[in-house]
Amino acid sequence: MERGNPTETGNFILLGFSDDPDLQSHLFDLLLSMYLVTVLGNLLIILATISDSHLHKPMYFFLSNLSLADIGFTSTTIPKALRNIQTQSRVITFAGCISQIYFLILFACQDNLLLTVMAYDRFVAICHPLHYVVIMNPRLCQLMALGSWLISILGSLPNTLTILRLSFCTNRKIPQFFCDLPEVLKIACSDTLINNIVLYSVAIILGVFPLTGILLSYSQIFSSILRISSDRGKYKAFSTCGSHLLVVSFFYGTVLAVNLSSVAILSSRLSLMASVIYTMVTTMLNPFIYSLRNRDIKVVLGRVFSKVLPLSERVDARLS
Repeated sequence: MERGNPTETGNFILLGFSDDPDLQSHLFDLLLSMYLVTVLGNLLIILATISDSHLHKPMYFFLSNLSLADIGFTSTTIPKALRNIQTQSRVITFAGCISQIYFLILFACQDNLLLTVMAYDRFVAICHPLHYVVIMNPRLCQLMALGSWLISILGSLPNTLTILRLSFCTNRKIPQFFCDLPEVLKIACSDTLINNIVLYSVAIILGVFPLTGILLSYSQIFSSILRISSDRGKYKAFSTCGSHLLVVSFFYGTVLAVNLSSVAILSSRLSLMASVIYTMVTTMLNPFIYSLRNRDIKVVLGRVFSKVLPLSERVDARLS
């Protein structure tokens, strides 16, 4: 195969979903709908936590950061996919591909770290309720949120920078609708040993270690819940971490599905479906999980809608 220059800014081809124009039209409508629901749902969570003083608590502070990360995560891939479908173009520049990889890793790491911080918050709330206010003070919460963002920003650099040393073959087709790092490494003509070492090292440090922290937190949480004598007390304690546990299950379940689909010999369509679930479905479901299972957020969102609807009616009345 013909090699390319490692500094060459050639284009890549995102094979995407299908060549069928009719199917592409339906895919465009589906992806656009899911993207709008994801962005609006997460924006409502952020608006609710900022606007109401009752939600100025550590759990909701971390939740608003999670919603911001989810918006960034899905905005890294879906707008480009929508543009490619609309323009019937599959091209993405080298700089655009590198940018996608960087921000995908950044927001994925941020999701991972925030879920870990939220698990610690639930651990303190259930296992040390009398000291919760003292331990989870505003300064500590801000430091943990800032630390997670800084770690994610720095942690996404090694994988991105090591791509710059690679040369790529003339066949630059990526069987995805976005620049997936493992798929990009497969089409490299130069040795990718260093890249794979960096990839797995970062995955262990920013993936496995946080997951271990979540599992340890929940082992302590379940142990404390089992020691509660009344069934009502057990249910009340478990309900405070139910939403977070669901989000953690969806997040790591889809991550596992994507990794298995990339390792196993599966059809490209199944691999694409796993990627859509990973990049879209989890980020879209998070606001629904937290809003439907959380009474405080439902009350605040009800207040927000009650203020917005009369305003829209007054605007319509003036226009008419």
